[in-house]
Amino acid sequence: MSAQPDPAPLLIACALGIEHLALRAGDRGGAGGPVTVVRTGMGPKAADRSVTRILADPHLADAAVLATGFCAGLAPGMHPGDLVVAEETRDPRGTVPCVGTELLVKELARTLPGRTVHTGPLTGSDHVVRGPERSDLLATGAIAVDMESAATLLSAVRTGPRPVAAVRVVVDAPEHELVRIGTVRGGISAFRVLRSVLPAFFEWHRSLLLPRR
Repeated sequence: MSAQPDPAPLLIACALGIEHLALRAGDRGGAGGPVTVVRTGMGPKAADRSVTRILADPHLADAAVLATGFCAGLAPGMHPGDLVVAEETRDPRGTVPCVGTELLVKELARTLPGRTVHTGPLTGSDHVVRGPERSDLLATGAIAVDMESAATLLSAVRTGPRPVAAVRVVVDAPEHELVRIGTVRGGISAFRVLRSVLPAFFEWHRSLLLPRR
């Protein structure tokens, strides 16, 4: 009997220490293959460097990549603790389509019943977006913005073909602008949601490992 190939690994990338802490607190196993959770550091340049370096490891050469963490919601009516599943990520360097958006929405709704899940384009920025700039980005069609997802996924697909996705938790929104993560209710709510998302990520990863017809 021939040996079965090892399952493709999963790389989950976040930027901040508090995001990494939330993911570690929620990790109780259950992935379909080896999982690496990496803290890239803040900003698109840090994400680009970190993801490119990590995917150079032969053990992660075919890894699926999922960017996660907090984001700023752009649309009126969004609240801290809402979830954003990207249909694509975009920044001035390019646009990357995401894989398995519908499955992620379904699994997040099952894992976190009652939480609102938004889908649409997730745009990248090299700075924290506040005030009127939200409206300018919303006018482009984006529903949320963060500093690392677009750079993470662009770096991932440039190193080789692979499934990619981005799921973010809204930490502030037009009517709920946040001054500092963790000091207000919105930050605490977002932390608790991020701590609970891993089962949905693992289901997404398992679906990628199923034989294709």
